[in-house]
Amino acid sequence: MAKSASKKRILREHMPVSAPHSGESFAALLEGSFGKGGSMEGSVIKGKVVAIENDFAVIDVGLKSEGRVPLKEFAFPGQAPEIKAGDIVEVYLERMEDRNGEASLSREKAKREESWTVLEKSFAATERVTGVIFGRVKGGFTVDLNGAVAFLPGSQVDIRPVRDITPLMGTPQPFQILKMDRARGNIVVSRRAVLEESRAEARTELVANLKEGQVLQGVVKNITDYGAFVDLGGVDGLLHVTDIAWKRVNHPSEVLQIGQQVTVQVIRFNAETQRISLGMKQLESDPWEGVVARYPANTKLKGRVTNITDYGAFVELEPGIEGLVHVSEMSWTKKNVHPGKIVSSSQEVEVMVLDVDMAKRRISLGIKQCVENPWEQFRANHQIGATLSGEIRNITEFGLFVGMPGDIDGMVHMSDIAWDKPGEEAITAYQKGQSVTVKILDIDVEKERVSLGIKQLTADPFESVVVNFKKGDVVTCTVSAITDGGIEVNLGEQSGGFTGFIKRNDLARDRSEQRPDRFAVGEKVDAKINNIDKAAHKVTLSIKAREVDEEKQAMAEYGSSDSGASLGDILGAAIKRAKQKKEAE
Repeated sequence: MAKSASKKRILREHMPVSAPHSGESFAALLEGSFGKGGSMEGSVIKGKVVAIENDFAVIDVGLKSEGRVPLKEFAFPGQAPEIKAGDIVEVYLERMEDRNGEASLSREKAKREESWTVLEKSFAATERVTGVIFGRVKGGFTVDLNGAVAFLPGSQVDIRPVRDITPLMGTPQPFQILKMDRARGNIVVSRRAVLEESRAEARTELVANLKEGQVLQGVVKNITDYGAFVDLGGVDGLLHVTDIAWKRVNHPSEVLQIGQQVTVQVIRFNAETQRISLGMKQLESDPWEGVVARYPANTKLKGRVTNITDYGAFVELEPGIEGLVHVSEMSWTKKNVHPGKIVSSSQEVEVMVLDVDMAKRRISLGIKQCVENPWEQFRANHQIGATLSGEIRNITEFGLFVGMPGDIDGMVHMSDIAWDKPGEEAITAYQKGQSVTVKILDIDVEKERVSLGIKQLTADPFESVVVNFKKGDVVTCTVSAITDGGIEVNLGEQSGGFTGFIKRNDLARDRSEQRPDRFAVGEKVDAKINNIDKAAHKVTLSIKAREVDEEKQAMAEYGSSDSGASLGDILGAAIKRAKQKKEAE
């Protein structure tokens, strides 16, 4: 009873003179703030603003003296305080009297105590709360939850990383409380959780009503090499690079940028996987309509090179219409050359329409068809059999390539280099860049070939063989080379120095004598011509065949049964006669 009387005495001594607010006595308000007993310090009490002095509000809470509270404690972040004399406010009584004899009051702590009570209820009910981001700290940001300060981790700001959070600061935002500890004064909130929940709701509603062919508004969220992901409002769809525009788009960033608003059409929608394919070009007219009539075959026109690949170059004929110039249709003379060495990007070129395939949406173009065919021009200006001079441009395993008028190459096959040497040996006498005289052997415009010859500039030495020798003749020849397979022999002056060949099994009738090593280079032998091959320029001979013929002849001359001679006598006489004839010669 004494304690209650003392409290009433204090109320009477310090009761404000102004009229009570809303018919309720200020003493009653203060009594309500104090409650039934207990210390006033460390509690939230109600007071009345009696004056505004400079940057402080003077508040009477019914104690011996008023307290001063900074005006900024009555303002929301970024806003001016809305407080005036006569307002009833709740403040936190830290001390009943400080060193200046004034009551130590705090509006911030009062708001914090009040907010904590409200926030605990929201946290228990898993309800969203409203706050304002007002500062940066290590690892995140600080949020004002109506007086209580919470921590917002950087990973909880948005669904995806946000580079610039400035637009979000100072603006009321919904948050979800993740963790609370009143004893330590810690609150952790998330804006991302609210966005994900809202996104899931919007996604469910959007997917439920989604149909192919539907036109929607979206925002470009991400760009990759193969397309762009568009946020349709809670659900993402893929806008493939080939569906952005009818014209060629090498990379989506050429047309789109992150954050851009776009109008798209749903091309495909898989309800099971919830994959959405979008298109922008489908909202525009198809430029391929009527393309056959606009670009008939053999039409010459100009276009711009848009892309160069290993197999050719793409040329834009009009926006959305491109044709391919295959590498084989780029030049009459430049073969096996990368297209980038013939044309360059953005270059304007003249092309001819070769073919239009509407089903595959392909137009085949040619560049070389717009200039005269150098092979036809060469055929018109040169006759077969004509002699020309040119530079050896290349040497390959099968012949020489010689530069001809019109910037074309003719080929001297290795078999047409020399009469008297194999091609592999004859080609070693020539070098790249060397000037040679050649004869035109053939001109094939369809295959783009000019056949040339060097050996044809001189007479064929084999002609003397054909004229002076025939199959079955026995000739005296000189051994010029010895090989494992037989011996090479020179047929003499009548053949123009031409060589023939005697195979190993034709070296003698007796098998034991069929050894090439029993002959010596320079040795003269008699052999019978077995064959003269005009096409291959080859003469084959046989000592064995000559010996067989001589034996038959000897048998015919000396083999009479009346003579009484033995086979040895007959052969001996024949050999002696042949020897005498040879010595006489």
